[in-house]
Amino acid sequence: MEVFKLILQIAQNVAAFLMIVLVLLHSPKGDGIGAIGGTAQIFSSAKGANATLVRITAWVSGAFFFLSFILGYYLKG
Repeated sequence: MEVFKLILQIAQNVAAFLMIVLVLLHSPKGDGIGAIGGTAQIFSSAKGANATLVRITAWVSGAFFFLSFILGYYLKG
């Protein structure tokens, strides 16, 4: 069971790091990932890049919260 807890903690740390990076990529003025330069060219438009960034951020934050609940259950007992 300790190995499972360790895997969950590593996954939560990775999700936390990804969430920090993804939130920092968001721009308050709507530039978002297009402000980085060159990266947004893989998307068809800046609007598509921003929508994809929002979607990925939502999935990563959902995974982080799910892992937090699971770890809270296992660390309680």
